[in-house]
Amino acid sequence: MDTRHLEAFLNAVDAGSVTRAAGMLQVSQPTVTNRIKALERSLGLPLLERLPGGVRPTRAGRSILEHAREIVRLSVRVRRIADASLAPRGKICVGASESLINYRLLPLIEYLLLRYPEMDVSLRQSTPQEALHMLRNGQMDCVFMIGSGASQEDLEHRDLCPEPLALVAGERRAHSRPGPQEAVASILVTADLDVRHCSGLLNEVESTLRAGRTLKLDSVAAVKRMAESGIGVGLLPEVTVAEDIADGRLRRVVDWRPATPTYTQALWRRGDGGHPVLDAVLKAASDVVSTG
Repeated sequence: MDTRHLEAFLNAVDAGSVTRAAGMLQVSQPTVTNRIKALERSLGLPLLERLPGGVRPTRAGRSILEHAREIVRLSVRVRRIADASLAPRGKICVGASESLINYRLLPLIEYLLLRYPEMDVSLRQSTPQEALHMLRNGQMDCVFMIGSGASQEDLEHRDLCPEPLALVAGERRAHSRPGPQEAVASILVTADLDVRHCSGLLNEVESTLRAGRTLKLDSVAAVKRMAESGIGVGLLPEVTVAEDIADGRLRRVVDWRPATPTYTQALWRRGDGGHPVLDAVLKAASDVVSTG
């Protein structure tokens, strides 16, 4: 079975479109169509249902989906090991949130580019939820995110450095806890955190604020603007608001420090350790991010 046929099928399922799958694979649309048809012929089963707006897997397609992902994942790993030399080479796709890309990972990427010229590193900005989904699907090889050390059955993780969080507000709200009437309207605004991965943290913050509502955004800058304007209280990595606090645009909310410690973490699929490119990235992250 040709793994290129499986890759075409998986990308079409993930994208919901043969045309978009062709763009992701950087081949023509007829090439993707032919590869999927070849896979269907070899299995004797229709795998995709063609719809006016795209495609979706048939019942047979859904039944082989996870096995196909595992075959592709293992074939990629075998190719990487076979291609490895004294200097790791090959492609690796890394996902991270906005704050970590801007404040933690740029020295790491520079280090990898200079030390391993034959390594092709792709860094993709994603929300933690998107990054974990793509990691599990094999679309990413490694993810950097902020977490509390909670274990996940299918993933390995490594704490790289403490990543404390700050609860911030504009000048008017920062120096007082919300009163009974204001508490009902209190809004907690956050970004770059997968609260399921930060065990208990969201409940802790909501209890402290007596927040009536939690709003999750994709932009750190948008959270800071909302906090500065008094619309809500922002929960962000401390490193992203240090300058704003120093300049007086934001203030820490009085008397709040998280009881749950958080860290910048590297995550990868359990069992993927041992291929040279991923190992080189993880070692470099431990050397560069931990000391950065």
